Amino acid sequence: MLRIGVISDTHGLLRPEALDFLAGSDFLVHGGDIGNADILARLAAIAPLTVVRGNNDKGDWAAAVPASAVLEAGGVRLYALHDIADLDAAALPADTRVVVYGHSHKPLTEQRGPVLYLNPGSAGPRRFSLPVTAAEVLVEAGQARACIVELIPRG
Repeated sequence: MLRIGVISDTHGLLRPEALDFLAGSDFLVHGGDIGNADILARLAAIAPLTVVRGNNDKGDWAAAVPASAVLEAGGVRLYALHDIADLDAAALPADTRVVVYGHSHKPLTEQRGPVLYLNPGSAGPRRFSLPVTAAEVLVEAGQARACIVELIPRG
């Protein structure tokens, strides 16, 4: 079984709880609004990293970060972008099984036909009363399932 750690909307804050959760992942995906290049370096030290640029990612370091990216792992194609409103679902390759996105800071998993849509929520600074979360995608025998985890209890 492969484990893909999924994080988004760090906004320059990579919490120790997020690093602990992501440790042991076979791959990592960051859904944008990274904050700075140091976040990318620290994540890439854990596992191979697929990353997309968010609307708040600006400057020279962010120019090389793509708006969308594809990860193929364990027979599953994962497509990542920051804002789900920018997705043309009809243009997705037919073999896409997981779409990862961020932007809203609202964690969500939703199965739409053969495609699992996953927003891991925000692992960075808490926004309003939303939880601080990350997610994992477990891939086995060409199938994917996702789980969202609250990193910091609300209180």
